[in-house]
Amino acid sequence: MKVEKSQSGRPYTGRPPAERPSSGGRRPAGKPQFERQSERAPRSSGKTMESSQDREEYVWVLDYLPYGKSIDSKSAYQKKPLVQAIGDKKFTLMELVPKSGVVPEIQSRVYIGPGDRNEIDHVKQRIGYTDLTTGANLELPFILEAIVRHKEEIFVKFFNDAHPITTRLHMLELLPGIGKKLMWAIIDERKKGDFKSFQDIRERIPSLHDPAKVISHRIEEELKDDFIKYRLFTTPPRRQKPE
Repeated sequence: MKVEKSQSGRPYTGRPPAERPSSGGRRPAGKPQFERQSERAPRSSGKTMESSQDREEYVWVLDYLPYGKSIDSKSAYQKKPLVQAIGDKKFTLMELVPKSGVVPEIQSRVYIGPGDRNEIDHVKQRIGYTDLTTGANLELPFILEAIVRHKEEIFVKFFNDAHPITTRLHMLELLPGIGKKLMWAIIDERKKGDFKSFQDIRERIPSLHDPAKVISHRIEEELKDDFIKYRLFTTPPRRQKPE
């Protein structure tokens, strides 16, 4: 895997651990994002269709706007409800239009894939971190951690499979709070046998107190920085051509 060097370097200033919200349905299948090559975000028209394999099937609700965005110039009676959400496959931020009369619960996990949908009528557009409402921004750290814990197997695999990026930098070092010493402790311990769970990691690496929180912090860093070069878990934002 080839990745580029991070330029963000911003410390995480998140909130306490997330409560795992209730969810339904099957867990989406798919190759972990850290196994895909990361590239600097290209400029595009925003009209390129994603392949069916890349599309999000489940999203977690960050905010519900009964009258849409406040910047919309339409009269209140003309505005349609809007949902801001994040996908749990590639952490895509998006806006959705719910079905008539449906009010999706914040922190709930809803289906947006092909076929019948119970809550969502259609996907309106993909958005960036700066497009999030204040409410969505506050919910994001909680929901990111909930997603990581919900898909624990995938992220435990990351700890087992992470490898050097260059002769001087390892993928594990991109995680907040992990330096050379802790990196080598993880590598030496996994040589004895793969990690089985977050609890197994905590017990075998006592200095790594909460692997799920470390992963979720990294995902948030990637979402905040459009030009971050190392993308372990997210995809580059889709860019519009300047008018």
